[in-house]
Amino acid sequence: MTPDSLQLRPARSEDADALVGLLAQLGYPDTDAFIARRLAEQLEHPDAWLRVAAEGSRILGFISLHFMPQLALAGDFCRVSYLCVGEGARGRGVGEALLAAAEQEARRRGCDRMELHCDQRRTAAHRFYERLGYSDAPRYYRKSLG
Repeated sequence: MTPDSLQLRPARSEDADALVGLLAQLGYPDTDAFIARRLAEQLEHPDAWLRVAAEGSRILGFISLHFMPQLALAGDFCRVSYLCVGEGARGRGVGEALLAAAEQEARRRGCDRMELHCDQRRTAAHRFYERLGYSDAPRYYRKSLG
């Protein structure tokens, strides 16, 4: 892959199958039952942003963002909800390109910081984010509503 051969573009409904495969690599199997609906919702949501990295017709990775206004702070923040680069494309600058585009969009929308959650088992991803200037903020709480 050369930098010129990598395309970053908005996700489209026809990317659903590729996203299913990438989500499975992240540990989210069986998304094929609802991916078309969720993808359509993301594409229509004004505070969501979904981009894919493609080489020709092949999807190499994707990033999903959500923009959140803040009450007590001057700037808003951007949350990376998903970032995945396919196993065959890792280490080739795809993730870095997706994250750089995301940071540019976050700045354009008035965000003063980026946040993401990265499970403790994803040690290679931790190194990736730290290399790009992200720091560990270890408190993350969740509660299942299901």
